[in-house]
Amino acid sequence: MGGRNRKRGHSESSGVRLATILAVGTAVVFATFAKPTLAQQADWSGESGQTVSVANISLSSLMERIEALEYQVVRQSEELYDIKEIDIVTKPTITIFGRAFIDYWAFPSDSPLVNWVGSQWPDSTAAPPPTIGNPNSFIGFRRLRLGAKGQVSETMEYKLQLEFAQPDFTTLKDAYLGWLNLPWNDKFLIGNQKRPYGLAHLDSSRYMVFMERPLMIAAFSNGGSARRLGVQAYGYSQNERWNWRYGANLMQNISTLGRIESNNFEPELAGRIANTLWYDEMSGGRGYAHWGLSGAACFPNGGAEARFRTRPEAYSDTRWYDTGQITNGETYQLGGVEGLININRLSVVGEYMSVQMQRSGGASDLNFHGGYVYVAYFLTNDFTTWDRKRGILDRTYPNENFFVVRTEDGSRARGWGAWQIAGRYSHGDFNSGGIDGGIGNSFTFALNWWWNPYARMQFNYINGQISDRNTGTTGQNPLPAGTGTSGDYNILGTRFMVYW
Repeated sequence: MGGRNRKRGHSESSGVRLATILAVGTAVVFATFAKPTLAQQADWSGESGQTVSVANISLSSLMERIEALEYQVVRQSEELYDIKEIDIVTKPTITIFGRAFIDYWAFPSDSPLVNWVGSQWPDSTAAPPPTIGNPNSFIGFRRLRLGAKGQVSETMEYKLQLEFAQPDFTTLKDAYLGWLNLPWNDKFLIGNQKRPYGLAHLDSSRYMVFMERPLMIAAFSNGGSARRLGVQAYGYSQNERWNWRYGANLMQNISTLGRIESNNFEPELAGRIANTLWYDEMSGGRGYAHWGLSGAACFPNGGAEARFRTRPEAYSDTRWYDTGQITNGETYQLGGVEGLININRLSVVGEYMSVQMQRSGGASDLNFHGGYVYVAYFLTNDFTTWDRKRGILDRTYPNENFFVVRTEDGSRARGWGAWQIAGRYSHGDFNSGGIDGGIGNSFTFALNWWWNPYARMQFNYINGQISDRNTGTTGQNPLPAGTGTSGDYNILGTRFMVYW
């Protein structure tokens, strides 16, 4: 994967100095305490009977010298601790990675509103049929990604990731280059990358407790597409208690075209700061607590990104919640607060976000908001690890992988993997100022079964309610007569996944 000579740093000279100090200090102490007395003036009678005079040794002077040596040793240790070893990269390296998620989703519903927003007809130019059935079920690849990443030198990295879930519609995910080991930030990246919108937004789909993200997370990332073209800086404190990321992006989505062709750019500034206020080192990270703040200043200028829409926390054909394009939406600000605590097998996580939008033409400001809270518990003696440098959930390593094998004596040996149950309540309010994008409340039950650290199965059951949803106020086809503006729904989802 590219040639490397292990470790180049500045520790050699410091190590020599430290060794010298330790040697000198040891010699002084040994020579001093090897004397038979520490009196102000002492005589030492040898075997020949001659008297030898020993120089005066002051105890206080000796202690001062020892303390000075100890101080120098501490300073040298601090210097060594601050030095960061860097791998030598003689030529570009490459690591291949990917993920494959196979999903099944079913949407049994007898609600006319749910059947309407779950169909193509709100956004269709054709006339809808007299009777509209349930939203379409889904079976197939939810994610099918392949990527490459590596370093081109000791201080530069790259990453490229493509989505192949729809082979005739390949899209771009991560695509950036960047600089590493910077003085004030860990790295600085240029390209298509995730915006720093909060915990659930930044958590990888490989490690999420639930199959899909909460209502407001997908909506406020402009339809669920997390990445945008821009520049961002990433960093963390020396003790890994604090981490941050911030930068500037263009709001238009380049995942399909790979470029923006426009004279009306829609810029934004965004950032997140997070703090791991407790991390139990003694247990290997089985306990930790975290909080974070995120925010963004966005300037859509009435463009296509002045729109908030999302699916019902399941992979449906259409977005059931949708404000439509707010053509007089000039600017908006996003703010979020998040918190998490994990104690052994138990996790409690919550997050809240709000958007305040300013409109032109004397129209009133708009406010959309939402949040979620979930509780997760491992039935087996397992836990999810925490990435302190980035402030996000990391991989789960089962104490025992799942397996069934035949032994030499003809019997069977089994391993059960890791099992987790979880429940989430989610709320999203996308109604404001005469725009009825819908108010959603949903409860999700989740069952996760890890076969090993790189593969698992997920099951989700969702019970939800959508209310005050009127497609006639969001630039879509008006509701058919008798549809109503509220409805209940139940959703079932199953996923088989592998990632490497």
